[in-house]
Amino acid sequence: MQSLIGAVGSQSQLDHCPNLRMSVAAYCIFCCRQIGTSGPATKKQPSWNDIRKIAKVTGSLILGGFVFITYEVLSLKKLLQIDTQAIHQEKLKSHVYIRTSSRNPNEYQGITYQARKEIHRAVRKILETEAKVFRRPFNEHFSTFDGEDHECALWLLLKRTQSEDKEVRLQAVQELAKNTHWHGNVCWYNYQYGTVAQTCDQRTAIGLARSKDIDLRFFLPPPTLPKMKNDYLIEDELRLLLVSLPQSGLDPCVQYFTSLALRESSQTLAAQRGGLWCFGGNGLPYCETLGKVPSETVELFCLQALVQHSKVSSHCDKIEAQGGLQLLQRIYQLRKDSAKIQRNIIRIIGNMALDERLHSSIVRAGWVSVLAEVMKSPHVIQSSHASRALANLDRDTVQEKYPDGVYVLHPQYRSSQPIRADILFVHGLLGAAFKTWRQQDIDQPVDKKASEVQEEYSQCWPKTWLASDCPALRIISVEYDTRLSDWKAKCPVEPHRTSIAYRSNELLEKLRAAGIGERPVVWVSHSMGGLLVKKMLVDASKNPEMGKIVNNTRGIIFYSVPHHGSQLAEYSINARYLLFPSVEVKELSKDSPALKVLNDDFLSVAKDKKFPVLSFAETLPTHIGSMLKLHVVPLESAKLGIGELIPVDVNHLNICKPKKKDAFLYQRTLKFIQDVLATDLGE
Repeated sequence: MQSLIGAVGSQSQLDHCPNLRMSVAAYCIFCCRQIGTSGPATKKQPSWNDIRKIAKVTGSLILGGFVFITYEVLSLKKLLQIDTQAIHQEKLKSHVYIRTSSRNPNEYQGITYQARKEIHRAVRKILETEAKVFRRPFNEHFSTFDGEDHECALWLLLKRTQSEDKEVRLQAVQELAKNTHWHGNVCWYNYQYGTVAQTCDQRTAIGLARSKDIDLRFFLPPPTLPKMKNDYLIEDELRLLLVSLPQSGLDPCVQYFTSLALRESSQTLAAQRGGLWCFGGNGLPYCETLGKVPSETVELFCLQALVQHSKVSSHCDKIEAQGGLQLLQRIYQLRKDSAKIQRNIIRIIGNMALDERLHSSIVRAGWVSVLAEVMKSPHVIQSSHASRALANLDRDTVQEKYPDGVYVLHPQYRSSQPIRADILFVHGLLGAAFKTWRQQDIDQPVDKKASEVQEEYSQCWPKTWLASDCPALRIISVEYDTRLSDWKAKCPVEPHRTSIAYRSNELLEKLRAAGIGERPVVWVSHSMGGLLVKKMLVDASKNPEMGKIVNNTRGIIFYSVPHHGSQLAEYSINARYLLFPSVEVKELSKDSPALKVLNDDFLSVAKDKKFPVLSFAETLPTHIGSMLKLHVVPLESAKLGIGELIPVDVNHLNICKPKKKDAFLYQRTLKFIQDVLATDLGE
């Protein structure tokens, strides 16, 4: 029987497909009733030679060691009613992918077991005789294939996804993701999805995962994980992984987090695994009895430590070598009820994906299917973490890399829409990449159901509203740690790390890796984030390597930015026994000399480059705790000295959170962006 195996490509190409596995189990169906109207059925008792012949007819397609056969065994009796003409017709139809079955003799008795043994022998013979087909040149006309048109289309697309021509490759993945050319019943659809999952290469799988509305049946599930070592608990496995990572020359923050994770209950385990290792840092009070807290909390501490380690490239190599990808997969599957744990795990995967050498290991560990599923999450934080990880894996269409804390809100999928400009969102004190830019909380209308209100609510208006109104923009939001008090600092060992100067240098390097400056950019900032934007632009203007960032800046939006200081800093200093002011708050002191120097330097750059500037100022007080109410950024402090200043009747927290899409705050913001980018967007 003629075969389609040649459509797959050469043996050397198949060798690069890590998901292909050998299967020597095959099934053969014998119809126990007449099929269709094609001729009368005859009754006879078949010989083993007959069975071998039927196996050769029906087990026609062997791909990468898998057996694709026509039917599944429904029954096999001593007396069989076989419609030979029906079988001849069905060999031209679709084949069904069957997973490997057990060949344990204890599970099969009598004629069924004997038949399977004979079929296995026939399969091995077919593998030997048709191995040469894998080395045949690919024939797009399928002149040797006796299948149907839609079968030809599938194999042709699979072949094209591995083309050396990038445009052909990308177009094939796009068409494959749409699967509009497929026809047939449910079983046929499942067969095609299974075929793609087993035969596509790593690059194609990642491309499919980054395709909008992709069907998850395109992906193989994560591989079955081996049993845990010596019956250790998950937290013990995490500690073992941490113990195995480099112990010297570490960033103080990495030391702090690792010490926090390994305190108390981990010391005995660490000693057993080659020596006691704990940095002995001063953990937070509630962590001093880490061995007594719930295991989920311990796991979270360990994962937070791994997040810090994963920011170091050489440590990522160690995590992979020690089986960390598989361990994280196990924890992810076990902790489906904990969004925070899963988010930290995906954050680690996103950091490791920055290193292209680890991409194959990440794919083999089953993370592509997991990330594709999380991309469909209705929660913007979860989906954006997965989007970042997949973007770092997708070297076929993404030139930039997204370091820890840099998230693309749009486009999160592959798109044929060209990107004309970048919009960069920078949050302020106690803010975050997503929650700062959510829609303002609104009271539920009496005439609307809660589900309807929730559906209309935007968790992140740049991702929903702005992306819809300006689809040609790449929208990026950055995240960095800020705390009002050293008591709550995530990493209190180096206070200078939280200064505006340090943050500026750190973020500039990350944004440069993400391609900021390669196209026109508009900056949108809230509160202290505006000071950080000013500092980055001043620093970039002094660094020739960062000159593109300044030269391609088209405009800046400030939401209640304390250009001349904030009353919050005054409150913090006066109430030092209640709140120890962090570096960020100290830098916000009213009429601070450092703020004046920064403002003068920025005005000089802005006037020289003629930056368009739009500022919004709060007019309502903000509740700080349960006892204090104040204007965090008074009108006089929000005055930059250039550009337009618009007072708005909202407090400090809501100045960057429009009530709805047609609200003045959003519409004025949108108009500014469209105006300054009119030339670049071709409007």
